[in-house]
Parts: sequence; C-alpha cells; structure tokens
Amino acid sequence: MTLTLQVVVKPRAVRQIEQAAEWWGSNRPAAPGAIRVDLEGALKVLAEHPGIGTKVENGRNVDVRRLYLTRVRYFIYYRVTGKTLDVIAFWHERRGSEPSL
Repeated sequence: MTLTLQVVVKPRAVRQIEQAAEWWGSNRPAAPGAIRVDLEGALKVLAEHPGIGTKVENGRNVDVRRLYLTRVRYFIYYRVTGKTLDVIAFWHERRGSEPSL
C-alpha cells in the first residue's frame, strides 16, 4: 500500500510558480499551460514517490530534494515532513545558483 503525502506549496513557491506560469503563458504560445500541467503531474508523482528527487547538497537543509521538469526546465524543490510534501521553491535551471533554502 502506498501512502500519498499531502502536498503543501509554501507562499514563496506559490509566487515563483505564478510568475513562471504568467511568463510562460505570454511567451510560449505553443504550450501556454505547460508550467501548470507539468507541475501538477510531477506533484502527483512526488506525493506517492517522494524519494525520486535528487538530494540537494546543501549543508543547511539535508532533507531537501529537487525534481527537474524537462519540458519547462524548472526544478521543484521540496522536503517531506511527516505526511506532508512541502514545495519550498520553483526555480529555473538558468538562474545560475540555487534558491535560498
């Protein structure tokens, strides 16, 4: 039996997702809803299989993982706390550095 985690998107991640979705919708007319579609699909998988993401090598937050969304080239940064999957950042690969976690 698989335990499905409750997904909670933290306020900062919500803002990052909204900004990305707005930009994508305006600048990618062939797939204007790709951010939301890909994110929704990934979160469903992560809620059941949170270990599929790669551990983030960061001394401060050893429990943070990230999952790469290939089509849109964003990372979902998250951690599991009890029965909750907390989305803490949504970060484009081209930003050069990782988000402040």
